[in-house]
Amino acid sequence: MWILPIVGLLGSILGFCFLTLAIASGLYYLSELVEEHTVVSKRLLSRLIYFIIVIQLLLCIVDRFPFWLTLLGIASHVVYLGNMRRFPYVALTDPLFLASCVLVLVNHIAWYRHFSAHQKKAYANVSSFYETPEDIPSFTEVASYFGICVWLVPFALFVSLSAGDNVLPTENPAAAAAASGDGSKRRAQGMAKMLVDGARNAISEVGVMAGWKKRDEGF
Repeated sequence: MWILPIVGLLGSILGFCFLTLAIASGLYYLSELVEEHTVVSKRLLSRLIYFIIVIQLLLCIVDRFPFWLTLLGIASHVVYLGNMRRFPYVALTDPLFLASCVLVLVNHIAWYRHFSAHQKKAYANVSSFYETPEDIPSFTEVASYFGICVWLVPFALFVSLSAGDNVLPTENPAAAAAASGDGSKRRAQGMAKMLVDGARNAISEVGVMAGWKKRDEGF
């Protein structure tokens, strides 16, 4: 077969492109919602952080999850909660914001190693290749834990927070001091929107340089 593999490759590329566009559109729309409903978003995010802390405590007490990893997860969400003090505005050089970025990676690596080691240990004790250990979480359970307890709050913060450089001077004293004298009146823009707009502008510039479109044409 020669043609079918090519069709499969083209379908994979198209599927990846459509998935990327769908994610970007979703991020843009969520960022718009947060900008319009800041107070509600702050309340929901704060309660979500407390809810996940309770889940981690219950997992540690009832399901015997490792104490130190649970403590790491709870401490990480306390740091995430610190980003809510000036929600939705954040300075990209804020120590709490930088610590949050590091803790996302640390939590992901730590819990991935924990579940991998637990699964390897469980399968090492089985007597037959066809035997399935009873004491290991399923893929759905592990994926759900990562999605809710590790990634959900950082992802929500990424969608919700606005970079401090784009904040109205009257709404953020730090930005006001930096912007004093230049008459800047730019509206605060979420980081997700900044990322999507940056990627769109970069693709547009590539199109202009390649001669596919004029500079004054839309995306």
